[in-house]
Amino acid sequence: MTTLRDRALDSAIDLLGTEGLRSLTHARVDDRAGIARGSTSNYFRTRDALLAGVAQRILEREMPDVGTAFAPVSADELVDAVAALVRHTTTVQRTLTTARLVLFMEASHDPALRATLSSGRHAMEAQVVPVLASLGSTDPVTGAAALMACAEGLILHRIARGDETDPRPALELVTRAALA
Repeated sequence: MTTLRDRALDSAIDLLGTEGLRSLTHARVDDRAGIARGSTSNYFRTRDALLAGVAQRILEREMPDVGTAFAPVSADELVDAVAALVRHTTTVQRTLTTARLVLFMEASHDPALRATLSSGRHAMEAQVVPVLASLGSTDPVTGAAALMACAEGLILHRIARGDETDPRPALELVTRAALA
């Protein structure tokens, strides 16, 4: 069962992902969530607290998918898995991903928000490092960082520019380099 707090956060994600940062007010979140005026501010007294709550909620919604289906046993399977991630985050989870990208820019001058968002990146990299190691990478940590940076760039271009280019060629190139 979804709590009122989670409804407020999910509505805030929807606002960020569809209308941008300026749309995010406590009153608009209340309206979008269909909850009593003042409810969001009861949970999140300040805008910064609301942004922190949204960042944490995004992680909660994204992270269950990370470890469950990620166990590639070849370079081709790794490329397929990351390409599928790029497609999923830019189609099925487009609004959530857009909200996360909006928060990335805000995090450039908000250390607490940056730390929360960075924890998600570290969790993703932590899934890739052992896969690259098992595939023979001599530097799986750097390889994972490069592969995740490539995926993030592809995601950003799909969301911000509407770029529907096949992600596989770029991912294959970075994966080959990570395994060299």
